Amino acid sequence: MNRRNLSDNLLVSLKQEQEKNINLLSLSVVRRDGSITPFKSDKISNAIKKAFLAQTKIRNDKQKDNEQSSGIHKTVEQLTSKVVAALTRRIADGDMIHIEDIQDQVELALMRDEHHKVARAYVLYREQRAASRYHTKKLKEQVGVKVSSMMVTKRDGNKEPVSLDKITNRVSVLSTGLAIDPITVAQKAIPGLFNDITSTEIDNYLAETSAALTVEHPDYSNLAARIKANALHKETPGFIIATKNLYEDGLLKEEYYNKVIANSEAIESIIDYDRDYSFDYFALTTLTRAYLLKYDNKTIERPQDLWMRVALTVSCDNFDFNKVKETYNTLSSGMYTHATPTLFNSGLKMQQLSSCFLISMEDDSIEGIFNTIKDCALISKTAGGIGMHAHNIRASGSRIKSTNGKSNGLIPFLKIFNETAKSVDQGGGKRKGSFAVYLEPWHADIEKFLELRKNTGAEEFRARDLFYALWIPDLFMKRVENDEDWTLMSEHECPGLSDHYGEAFERLYAKYEKDLPHLKKIKARNLMSKIIEAQIETGQPYMLYKDAINEKSNQKNIGVIKSSNLCAEIVEYSNKSETAVCNLASIALPKFIDKKNKKYDYKKLYQTAKLATKNLDRVIDINFYPTDKTSTSNNLHRPIGLGVQGLSDVFFILSIPHDSEEAGKINKLIFETIYFGCLEASMELAKEKGAYSSFEGSPLSDGKFQFDLWNTKPSNMWDWEALRTKIKKHGVRNSLTTACMPTASTGIILGNTETFQIQTSNIYKRQTLSGEFLLVNRHLVKELSRRNLWDKEIRDN
Repeated sequence: MNRRNLSDNLLVSLKQEQEKNINLLSLSVVRRDGSITPFKSDKISNAIKKAFLAQTKIRNDKQKDNEQSSGIHKTVEQLTSKVVAALTRRIADGDMIHIEDIQDQVELALMRDEHHKVARAYVLYREQRAASRYHTKKLKEQVGVKVSSMMVTKRDGNKEPVSLDKITNRVSVLSTGLAIDPITVAQKAIPGLFNDITSTEIDNYLAETSAALTVEHPDYSNLAARIKANALHKETPGFIIATKNLYEDGLLKEEYYNKVIANSEAIESIIDYDRDYSFDYFALTTLTRAYLLKYDNKTIERPQDLWMRVALTVSCDNFDFNKVKETYNTLSSGMYTHATPTLFNSGLKMQQLSSCFLISMEDDSIEGIFNTIKDCALISKTAGGIGMHAHNIRASGSRIKSTNGKSNGLIPFLKIFNETAKSVDQGGGKRKGSFAVYLEPWHADIEKFLELRKNTGAEEFRARDLFYALWIPDLFMKRVENDEDWTLMSEHECPGLSDHYGEAFERLYAKYEKDLPHLKKIKARNLMSKIIEAQIETGQPYMLYKDAINEKSNQKNIGVIKSSNLCAEIVEYSNKSETAVCNLASIALPKFIDKKNKKYDYKKLYQTAKLATKNLDRVIDINFYPTDKTSTSNNLHRPIGLGVQGLSDVFFILSIPHDSEEAGKINKLIFETIYFGCLEASMELAKEKGAYSSFEGSPLSDGKFQFDLWNTKPSNMWDWEALRTKIKKHGVRNSLTTACMPTASTGIILGNTETFQIQTSNIYKRQTLSGEFLLVNRHLVKELSRRNLWDKEIRDN
């Protein structure tokens, strides 16, 4: 039914009322300001229609709006007739009706016909408008004269007077459900307005003003983000048009573009742009700066477009509505997220989705070192972080046979890696290039290595933009414990040290000490003191333990593992022909709390772990690999790393002390559940597609789970024995499954504390490439507010 038919039917209703001797044309409406206007039933129908359309997912698309609205015209017509009939039953010709009475009848009609969601939305809208009128009145009393003479330039280029009504109404509406005072934001922002200001400048000013009030309540950060999201919706076209523009700009893969265009209506039916209003200011600013795609130097994506782009990429090859919908909803609801490179590059021609790369120094030669530098640059260019082991580079003073000279050692080459990391950042300015260098403590350059990041000392011996880590054999710690000597070596003279661990390493190390008495010796405790001194001054090196890692890794059958990655969350085998890769995602643990019953939903967590595992495995198949070595390793061993964020938030929400026995139990059950879900999903993939190439000989091929390698026992929550039997029969698709990555960026986006760590402070500032942001412990504020203790005195002290 079109609008003309609707109008005709309303006229029929009018005639029916006139037959009852009530002349609607003689009626008047008393507005809230006391003015009187003629009664018009079409205004009632428009209000009801808008209430229905507000419950749809269509945004900024007139064609879709018309298509969807045609389906509700009959309902609107019937409800309008009922409202008019209810009003005319109580009045006579020439009477006046108050606007509030009309709106009351609309509410009643909606509820009587069981349109409960629409009724709630209509009631909420009335409350918002009432609050806005109140705030506008107060503001006009304060700054009305000053603002009334100002003009604003709209986004379409037209100019109009600055309207306090529109500003306060917008702030009030966007403040719905937040524990803040909208008038405070408006009062602080409006005096800063000026003549010929633009709509965009007003939005930015309102958002920044609200964000600055975060110290008073974290909800001000949410309001700032809502203002920013609302502005973004006005400036962006929606998913399909954005995809077309980005494809025409040469940014997107053709297969991805074709998938979107062929399934555009189904995709649009899934996207829920209302979820863009769920972020805080820090999150949305981070998304806008680095994650949402740009077209013509302007942001063209919305957050929901990002989640849909990722869902379409990782969930299936050919479009599968159910798989796309499940992945999109899980991502956009904040239940889990893929790592930053996956968010950056999904759907792009250079679709590099992996997070970290574990690279081996190719060879102890000019060619080998500079080939490694080249590989590092190619990886960093596509948003990968790097962990590199350099045990095999000869130490300073070692002989160079080809020139009959002496080596300058490891340090000068690390300075070149340092400049490479600075020059080739991740994704073209989105994140800084980041390399971590791993070294065993027997390396003769170890003492210089420990000083590389210090703020004091000669600049030629410093490389402060790299990260440093030690790959420590147990023998070193034994020597420290026993206050014994520690001998420094170089692999060109003492080959094989990095290729052995455990007892085999200790025998080889002792042999070199005996056979080569000229090697330099220092006290093990003196070296340990220098390590601790460097950690105190610089926070580095981080320390990983070579023997335990190799004994307990599911990749132990492949070869000796010689390093971890940039952030030390995963340990993988790499050599000069294989560069290991980690493909990461993290689960947002607070999303699985049943807040009503104060319980944790482990079943839902298990289901999400399985979904994330299968999507991560697909990342391996569709990934762009910056070097052949990375492709070789990833396809042979297929490692993934599913981690967590927000563990500390879980304890806050459940009101459980972090160091309590209950917290420890929940902690173990969470990680046990994720591990079980990952392995079960990986087994199912192996049953369908085959186990990873190097599965045979791994601990899992013998039915040994990670907890078996540590001689611990799981709980009885999951059937590990049944899974063990299936894995021995079918294998698993992935050599590694879980990893606790830092989640520094994705934790910001989803609004959770990083990984398993606690908050740095209750109120603190954080500096990132997106700016400086004030962060407040929202759990503390909520609890203090509940006790009526959150006031200025508490905040200031």
